[in-house]
Amino acid sequence: MVKLREDVRNVAIVAHVDHGKTTLVDSMLRGSGVFRENQAVKDRVMDSNDIEKERGITILSKNTAINYDGVKINVIDTPGHADFGGEVERVLKMVNGVVLVVDAFEGPMPQTKFVLRKAFDLNLPVIVCLNKMDRPGARPDEVIDEVLELFIELGADESILECPFVFAAARDGKAGLDKDNLKDNMNDLFETIIGNIPAPEGDVDSDLQILISTIDYNEYVGRIGVGKVEKGVIKVGQEAILVNKEDENKKQKFRVTKLFEFEGLERIEVQESKAGSIVAISGVENINIGDTICGNVSDPVALPFVKISEPTLSMTFSVNNSPLAGQEGEFVTSRQIKARLFHELQTDVGLRVEETDATDAFKVSGRGELHLSVLIENMRREGFEFQVSKPEVLIKTIDGKKMEPMEDVSIDVSSEFSGTVIEKLGRRKGELVSMGESKGGYSRLVFQIPARGLIGYRQEFLTDTKGNGILNSVFAGYEPFKGEIPRRKTGSLISFETGESTAYGLHGVQDRGVLFIEPGEKVYTGMIVGANPKGMDVDINICRKKKQTNVRASGTDDSLSLSPVKKLSLEESLEFIESDELIEVTPKNFRLRKKILTGKRYK
Repeated sequence: MVKLREDVRNVAIVAHVDHGKTTLVDSMLRGSGVFRENQAVKDRVMDSNDIEKERGITILSKNTAINYDGVKINVIDTPGHADFGGEVERVLKMVNGVVLVVDAFEGPMPQTKFVLRKAFDLNLPVIVCLNKMDRPGARPDEVIDEVLELFIELGADESILECPFVFAAARDGKAGLDKDNLKDNMNDLFETIIGNIPAPEGDVDSDLQILISTIDYNEYVGRIGVGKVEKGVIKVGQEAILVNKEDENKKQKFRVTKLFEFEGLERIEVQESKAGSIVAISGVENINIGDTICGNVSDPVALPFVKISEPTLSMTFSVNNSPLAGQEGEFVTSRQIKARLFHELQTDVGLRVEETDATDAFKVSGRGELHLSVLIENMRREGFEFQVSKPEVLIKTIDGKKMEPMEDVSIDVSSEFSGTVIEKLGRRKGELVSMGESKGGYSRLVFQIPARGLIGYRQEFLTDTKGNGILNSVFAGYEPFKGEIPRRKTGSLISFETGESTAYGLHGVQDRGVLFIEPGEKVYTGMIVGANPKGMDVDINICRKKKQTNVRASGTDDSLSLSPVKKLSLEESLEFIESDELIEVTPKNFRLRKKILTGKRYK
């Protein structure tokens, strides 16, 4: 018999990047009494990964649960960045509704549209939470209209247009239904969720079915599958079978040994869970995202899984073969790199890894530069040493036509910089779709541009807008190839000596361009040590030492004046390198180099 679980609500928090999802979940946890009164709690407690904390972004979806007025609210905090859209798509399969968080100042942004479309595709009801009501310049009335316009644009039906609006200042733990009178708690949000998000339904007397939507990993218990119990009851000790809709050969019997539900930030061990609950199951080998756990071992029925957006960008990961190879990393062989990349596939549904003709190189495809750079950074911190190539977009042939991925780009920029941005993106085959006055002297520019046109642009954009511009993009599908895009204007300054850089050598060449190297750093022939503004590659010697003489002239031993060096981050390095160049990645350094280390390389 199909029953509603009135004591449970399953909800996902979705939004554009930096609109305050994770901070809102923090406030919900605090407001529900999960933490003791005197407990010290860090901000954005749900962002557990080191890179998430450093960058202030959510990369992996997180599960938590809040108890309010006798109802257990399972909350999933999802990423906002377009590169991690695969995370959003699959966790929506676990929930019965979404809380859409929108910045009360910025309004709907490209990723707001992306996550909303996914929610509408699954017919999920929506609660809109206008966050950052305490922000100077907050304009809730206009933003409500903008949200409703977005609903209409996405083809929402009447019921969606009548969705409830909640106003919040999540950082201060305030929420309310009246924008001018926020309460000092989150109760109105909790009550709106309970009143408007449907209770999960499921036949507790039917055969067990659980669709695995997320994989976690623990070094003590191994892989942990997380999913919603669609039907039946799961009990510790019962026999079950693992099947997959896309893989008919997958039929793995097992016995349930450990079962967990979520409580606050903890996983609590339980003996059984009924239809409607979100559970975690450990001890099942080879469990993967998209698998179905069935209780009927003799006649299992696999559940369909959401189609994940395809990768649009690829790069080659290869064994480090520079003269400094093996000196700084713990894991350096092709076997170790291959194992690590294929391990990543188990938890990252948006990633693709393929072997190449070369035994020491692997083609890795992802949703964008950020997606791939986070993988590189994680591997580096784990002790891996390897090389990566320049990111390239994945070109398709559809009906005999060459097609490339396009991005919808939204830019908020001070009006004085609009002309520069339009000119630069125009050169990169960007098409200006709309231009309007945004707020506070800022213009909102909307472009459609080939994904390859954005590679290497973000840093240039920050320079052109003096760090004040905001650029957001989201995948917009494939269109016919738009033609060649101009390459970067700067050339590379290349070391033609192997050794250690000296202040004397650097001083002698610093007028050639911007240097990336300080005195005392190890360099080798073919290593890129700076950028040449004249657009050509130039070989230089930065290991030169001053010749000793018997005569000491007055002032000759004074310290040399060196221009400040530019230390490139990983993202800046990926944007800088050309197709004949590589980045050497080690736990201690990023080094830029030519693929071919010796011989003339002028462009």
